[in-house]
Amino acid sequence: MENLLSLSFDYLSSFDGVKIRKGLRQLEGLLAQICLSRATTAAERRRSMAIDGVAKSSPKDLASLSEDPAFREFFKLQEGFEWNVAIRLISCLERLLGKGSNGQNDLLLVSTLDLLRGVLLIHPPSRSLFAREIYMNLLLDLLDPSSCPAVQSSAVLTLVTALLEQPSITRCFENLDGLLTVTSLFKNRGTSREVKLKLVEFLYFYLMPEIP
Repeated sequence: MENLLSLSFDYLSSFDGVKIRKGLRQLEGLLAQICLSRATTAAERRRSMAIDGVAKSSPKDLASLSEDPAFREFFKLQEGFEWNVAIRLISCLERLLGKGSNGQNDLLLVSTLDLLRGVLLIHPPSRSLFAREIYMNLLLDLLDPSSCPAVQSSAVLTLVTALLEQPSITRCFENLDGLLTVTSLFKNRGTSREVKLKLVEFLYFYLMPEIP
């Protein structure tokens, strides 16, 4: 697993969009292998083939996922800086954001944010990275009115994932006037309807009672 992560990190550290996309796909494939399982018994495979015509992968439930050796190995690797996927994806976001807004770059931003959300859900301790102002500011920068709607929507969802059950990160969000950033984007006439719906959902989430 370390070899695959190392290769993916090398691609993510590139300024070449093709290499970055390859690194994202490799990480996505790794997470898919960890979180999805195929029917293991012959009877289950026959049943799946009879219903769908193909043996499909199905998500593992949380209990079985925590017992999976591959998941335990991945989780353990995430505890250290060297193999932490979230920090690499955040660094990739920083480089992509510095390249400005264009079609291909926006697609990479969305893909990186999507993968980051998955990692934060699989490894909740990585959410603590966003207690640092520099990383929280990165998410808020993606909510700039000049960003494309797809990037804005994905950034809002990632912000929700980062704040989930994390009061200390919520305080960081507030200290950086994150709520002002969200409401200003909502009030902006150029903000798309889809993004405004995401922002309303975020505000509902934000106003829910905190879990200590």
